[in-house]
Amino acid sequence: MEIDNLTPAELRVWRAFSRGEFVDFRAAEDEDAAAGADWGPERTLRASMLRALLVSAPQEDGEIAALRVTGARITGALDLTHAVVDHPVRLGQCHFTDPPDLYGIQLRRLSLRGSVLPALDLGSARIDGVVQLADCRVGGRVQLTGAQISGALILDRAELTTRDTSEPVLKLNQAVIQEDLRAPELRAHGEVRLNGATVNGSVQLNGARLSNPGRVAFDAQTLTVEGDVLLRNTDVRGWIGLRGARITGRLDLSYASLSNPGNATLRATSCTIGELWLRKGPPPDGFLNLRRAQIDVLFLEPEMLPDRLLLNSLVYTSLTPHEPAERRLPMLERDGDGYVPHVYEQLTGAYRRMGDDDAARLVQLAKQRRRRSTLRWYGRLWGLVQDATVGYGFRPLRACGWLLSLLAVGSLAYALHHPRPLKPSEAPDFDPVFYTLDLLLPVISFGQEGAFAPEGWYQTLSYALVIAGWILATTVFAGVTRTVSRQ
Repeated sequence: MEIDNLTPAELRVWRAFSRGEFVDFRAAEDEDAAAGADWGPERTLRASMLRALLVSAPQEDGEIAALRVTGARITGALDLTHAVVDHPVRLGQCHFTDPPDLYGIQLRRLSLRGSVLPALDLGSARIDGVVQLADCRVGGRVQLTGAQISGALILDRAELTTRDTSEPVLKLNQAVIQEDLRAPELRAHGEVRLNGATVNGSVQLNGARLSNPGRVAFDAQTLTVEGDVLLRNTDVRGWIGLRGARITGRLDLSYASLSNPGNATLRATSCTIGELWLRKGPPPDGFLNLRRAQIDVLFLEPEMLPDRLLLNSLVYTSLTPHEPAERRLPMLERDGDGYVPHVYEQLTGAYRRMGDDDAARLVQLAKQRRRRSTLRWYGRLWGLVQDATVGYGFRPLRACGWLLSLLAVGSLAYALHHPRPLKPSEAPDFDPVFYTLDLLLPVISFGQEGAFAPEGWYQTLSYALVIAGWILATTVFAGVTRTVSRQ
């Protein structure tokens, strides 16, 4: 491009470029770039001029060239596909009439802070520094698939919308970000997709509003994050997908509002997470799917439980905050997969690692009662007997209570009416207490039962005591065996 063909505004930028000087076309610092369609030729730059400037403009010795423009209207498509640009690019608070095509570009730094764009393509780009998109408003897809960014990707307060609901508004598939992905207070009206992306820092979406009702709002399958994924105080309309993701640090959903009525709000199946925080917020409007997930610390407040969860094969090391078992059991009872023994074992293990053996036993008791509902009628009947007598082995003192009660009833009855001795000359002195014990204890014999023969309803009572003794002995043995085998 010949310098004689430049407009006064373009000539000003051309001359400032070689010295890295800042060119500001704004009439006021608080100007809104959305009004850029009405800006006149005095602040209009052709995209073809900017392309020529970045690709082939002369440089001055001893100066560091850079494109630093604010408040310009840029007409035409800025096509820098596969270009190699050795200079930082800053086009802040600019109004683009056409989407810039920066696919495969290689450059040092890119800042479009506060600009308004129809769309943006940075697919397979190589950025040796920060990509600054804070406060941008984009009316179409932001494409960064396969991009490699050695610095951070910054989307603070950006607003992303698209008319094509079949495509994501932000696409970062297979992208590699060496530092943080920062997008606090992001407004995304459509899907945000990070499938297969790698972030060596943290993903920060605190205060974001992600809206894609009835569909995936934040899709991050097989995402790898070496730091934290922060979604504190976010408002998500749609569902979050983290299948197969690996998050070394914390997935923080504190104060978050998750809504996907009738469907999952969080799908974190087969993922690995250092810490998952669900706290200080309303219960999700939809269910949680944590099947096959592996979590070191599960920070889950009982108040955050939705009406349904899917926890089959979920593995966690610790569960915080420490709550009584009665407050944790509803989590297991709301499992949409029905009776899943594994979830009870996980909660039992968490309590045992905290040293709360009483809570662990209560969880195991709840497990047996839940299992009983899945059995046939005779299995349920036998389960009721075990529950009533010894609490499936977790209430051994209950058997002593039954034994003492039956002993008192039998002793009193036989004290009031001594049974007839079979051989009066050989029979020992009758003792109602030891006679009752002889009936109740199937193994131990005190020589009373075989020496006396009750009659009438006392004989019926003796049969009842014998049967009760056998039932107590069997259930105690079954409960003790179950307890020993678990340990």
